[in-house]
Amino acid sequence: MSRTLLAIDPGNSESGWVVIDVETLRPVVFGKTPNAELREMLANHHGASAAVIEMVASYGMAVGAEVFETCVEIGRYVEVLRATGVEPELVKRLPVKVHHCHSARATDSNIRQALVDRFAPGQPNHGKGTKAAPGWFWGFHADIWAAYALAVYAADTLHASQEASA
Repeated sequence: MSRTLLAIDPGNSESGWVVIDVETLRPVVFGKTPNAELREMLANHHGASAAVIEMVASYGMAVGAEVFETCVEIGRYVEVLRATGVEPELVKRLPVKVHHCHSARATDSNIRQALVDRFAPGQPNHGKGTKAAPGWFWGFHADIWAAYALAVYAADTLHASQEASA
């Protein structure tokens, strides 16, 4: 049985999430879901053996209420996952950017292009493909890209180092 990893890109009202196969890095299931619905899904059956959540980081700039609401959601996700026996890892965005793009200045579109170049080079529609011929990223939109970037980072680095030490 293959190991799976859940990654969440939290938001103040909706969150992007993806479950990947750790060996192949292929997305198994994903979505952008209202937070209350996602918490319920996590509590009932998320189907992952490990989890990682993007953590908010402070860069010295003023932030709005949405950032604090997102922090509350992160805490809720951590509690729900712990109750299911999964200890989630919290990862800030900077190491994900550097991992995929080798630059702290990378934007979301840079990261998305790095993922396409790695997993779907030459495929139409940024690796999404078409309905008749779905690609690696078929169905991806919005924050699902960020969740997938986080999942790949975690599989490549965090979980690879755990296996090496085992």
